[in-house]
Amino acid sequence: MRLRAMLIRRTLLATLALGPLPGLVGCSSSSKATVSVKGTTTISTGQELLDLKRALDEGAISQRDYDKVRAILLDRKS
Repeated sequence: MRLRAMLIRRTLLATLALGPLPGLVGCSSSSKATVSVKGTTTISTGQELLDLKRALDEGAISQRDYDKVRAILLDRKS
């Protein structure tokens, strides 16, 4: 369970770092949230792909999400 939570967190952080999520654009909330990330972590693209695949295999993300994030990771400049 701890590994699964870590994978979900990494995937979410990678997705958030790439821009706003389309599903959150139409939120009806009038309050605005500010996200601040401090510190840096170096994770290779290969490790991110392995983590992403593991999250898919464990059912933490859908195939659609896997394909989307995988394409982003492969297109990203290292």
